[in-house]
Amino acid sequence: MRRTSARFTLTGAAAASAVALAVIGANTASSSTATQLEPAVAAAAAPIGFGAGTTGGAGGSTVTVTTASAFKTAVQSSATQIVRVNGTIALTEMTKVASNKTVVGVGTAGKITGSGLNIASVSNVIIQNLTFTGSNDDAINVQYSTKVHIDHNDISGAYDGAVDIKRSSTNISVSWNRTHNQDKNMLLGHSDDNSSEDTGKLKVTYDHNWFDGTNQRNPRVRFGNPVHVLNNYFSNVGSYGVASTENAGVLVEGNYFENTDDPYHLGEGSSDAGSLVAKNNYFVNSGSGQTGGSVASIPYSYTAQSASTVKATVTAGAGVGKI
Repeated sequence: MRRTSARFTLTGAAAASAVALAVIGANTASSSTATQLEPAVAAAAAPIGFGAGTTGGAGGSTVTVTTASAFKTAVQSSATQIVRVNGTIALTEMTKVASNKTVVGVGTAGKITGSGLNIASVSNVIIQNLTFTGSNDDAINVQYSTKVHIDHNDISGAYDGAVDIKRSSTNISVSWNRTHNQDKNMLLGHSDDNSSEDTGKLKVTYDHNWFDGTNQRNPRVRFGNPVHVLNNYFSNVGSYGVASTENAGVLVEGNYFENTDDPYHLGEGSSDAGSLVAKNNYFVNSGSGQTGGSVASIPYSYTAQSASTVKATVTAGAGVGKI
């Protein structure tokens, strides 16, 4: 034990650009003074894995925001809505996002800085194509929520976590994100003492993310079983990649590990070991990892990409401006 601090086939970068949901410009109401409608934004392919079925603001109205005040009004509205972010939104505190929302950046222009987004006690939320920098807390926090898709974002420099998921949240997919310049990256389950809320929940699919020099928690898992870490690219990871603790069950499958001494292990800090099964991963100048125990069956159909091709696919398709 280490003690330290729906069916799919994806081939090549073209998969990252698959379009399944279009935001219709004719329904756009802009918060700026522009008199012409801006081009529509397209969302990437629908989420696979545990977050499948998340639709966000599809079917609702569309609004484009350029200021923090307009952003807060839009994301906290009770209406089903697509919120297009065009410009830098400077936040001073964690900002709650209401249910049935898609919050999506326009091209590479959508940026959130200063603080992050709080997805708390809600359902059916998509956070997509946004650059998060320098949050004074988490970049994205998810708690007491279900049906969440966090997709194609670029996240760096958060004071706490890049994407933290906790407090009985479940049915979530975290896909095609690039995280970098980040110590504590992705936490799943916040406390060893929270088994009563978290057991049977915290079911998350992490697919096609680029963990680019992140130090730890890629992810660090408590209680969730199964958790699926599928076809991600781990490059130059510092302390460790994946940790399974506190009765968690993690399947680490088809990932590409490069320059990562400790790709995965059991136990972390004062947390007891969970279970971890590794399958068909690819290693370049990396350790072999630690496995043990059994993991519940993945309850959805999928086809894993060959691990040796994951680096090329993920570096071409992860992050902003790729949808």
